[in-house]
Amino acid sequence: MNIIRDEASMPIITLNYKDLEKLTGSEKETIIERVPMIGADIERIEDESIDIEFFPDRPDLYSVEGVARAMRGFLDLETGLPEYEVRPFEVSISVSEEILKIRPFLGCAVVRGVKFDSESIKSLMDLQEDLHWGLGRNRKKVSIGVHDLSNIKPPFRYLAADPDFEFVPLDFTEKMSMREILEKHPKGTKFAHLVEDFDSYPLILDSEDNVLSFPPIINGTLTAVTEATTDLFIDVTGLGDAVYTALNIVVTALAERGGEIEFVRVIKPDGEELMLPDLEPEVRTLTKTEVSTLIGMELPMEEIVKQFERMRFGAKVLDEETLEVKVPAFRADILHNFDLIEDIAVGYGYDNIKAKLPETYTTGKAHPLSLTRIAVSEVMTGLGYFEVMPFTLTSEKVHFENMRRPKTEDVTFVLHPISEDQTMVRTTLLPNLMEIISLNQHRELPQKLFEVGEVAVNEKNGQHVAAVSIHPQANFTEIYEIVDALLREMMLEYEVRESEDPAFLEGRRADIYVAGKKVGVFGEFHPELITNFELGYAVVGFEMDLADMQL
Repeated sequence: MNIIRDEASMPIITLNYKDLEKLTGSEKETIIERVPMIGADIERIEDESIDIEFFPDRPDLYSVEGVARAMRGFLDLETGLPEYEVRPFEVSISVSEEILKIRPFLGCAVVRGVKFDSESIKSLMDLQEDLHWGLGRNRKKVSIGVHDLSNIKPPFRYLAADPDFEFVPLDFTEKMSMREILEKHPKGTKFAHLVEDFDSYPLILDSEDNVLSFPPIINGTLTAVTEATTDLFIDVTGLGDAVYTALNIVVTALAERGGEIEFVRVIKPDGEELMLPDLEPEVRTLTKTEVSTLIGMELPMEEIVKQFERMRFGAKVLDEETLEVKVPAFRADILHNFDLIEDIAVGYGYDNIKAKLPETYTTGKAHPLSLTRIAVSEVMTGLGYFEVMPFTLTSEKVHFENMRRPKTEDVTFVLHPISEDQTMVRTTLLPNLMEIISLNQHRELPQKLFEVGEVAVNEKNGQHVAAVSIHPQANFTEIYEIVDALLREMMLEYEVRESEDPAFLEGRRADIYVAGKKVGVFGEFHPELITNFELGYAVVGFEMDLADMQL
């Protein structure tokens, strides 16, 4: 299984047919036909595999094991709450007081009796990296270590170590200090920013001072997983409770492969002990009225229970109005009863929900803003620009730091972001266009892109148009001509005044005014901005608010 992703897309998982058929117990044709119904898009179908795109809020589906578990329920092959036995502990790990100031959360488990081949090892490693991205915010919030137990001896210790402590990191043959790993090892240089500000670094050792892991950077070479590995120790470290969710997803995926889960005793500095993993389901109550109100149709209690079981929940009727629902420990996306009701609808089938005519009839017509959007798009296309539709979510780094613009107070932030690349709703369009150019440097020049899209300023939606052009001769005159052509086609009188926007070069930037009101800006982008997006040619661009350009 391979996982393909970039900063502006959802994960695309490549699932091998033989592996998927073996774990699902169904033929590939049935799986291909039905898998879109659980909330997935098929990207491509190959001779030996299928590429599927899942939403980021379902990390339990980022492995062939998770997909197979969900499909067994959806195909009525195995319904209800998956139950995983957890055997008594044989392994313990102590947590030092000092580590609580650096990376305080630790989750651990042992899984024994796993039979690995090259495909299942790759599936585990891909799931590990995808959880680093999805739940872990690129390892900052969650990082996972998977270790062969045969070469290490418990009890283990999770502590803060001196940066000069040496061990042999994974993929290397010589000892390096932890400080050297951050400077020379590929993983070290990539993730050094997560620990380099501390005086000591996280480390997990066995009873003989052998290194398991330097989280969140790299494992020791001693515990590398191979096809001969049967027993695993799993550590998950991080900054919050997402650590335990990630642990549950990994161990239940391994259990789907026949592994036997075993508790690990985690001993905190104050003497408190945790027995992990905790696979007890969360218990929620849900009313029939909540379901009918949100879905828009009445479903019998028996039907609601049936659909919950198809979606791998536990459910039972408490009375004629109320149900008890047990949420699996690997479902990170269930935050509200609305999420439960959505799964009822998915299980029942949106295509089976009967259409109903509205009670009130009205005559519709195009909104003036929609007419403006269409007109602007036609003009920009006629000027030789290609239209793009990036996501509206972005990050402060891209939106402000890369654009050389100061942070503003008009931003709408995401309450529970799933990635540090998607933490806010954009207030302007140009940063997204610059990102797209940065991701498409392999394309020939010139590249001329535009977007007519939505922004959110002070929690109010707005519509903007923006465009960028990159090629060696891109200059102020070129973009001025584009702005002039667009506004003339829109039959708008305008004037330009000197701008102070730091995204553009001084003396090669201008603000756009219509009827005495500033509606936009254009110019040549500053060389520092071009460097921030790792581009090598001149870039020009403009952005305007459509509110003052309506037909």
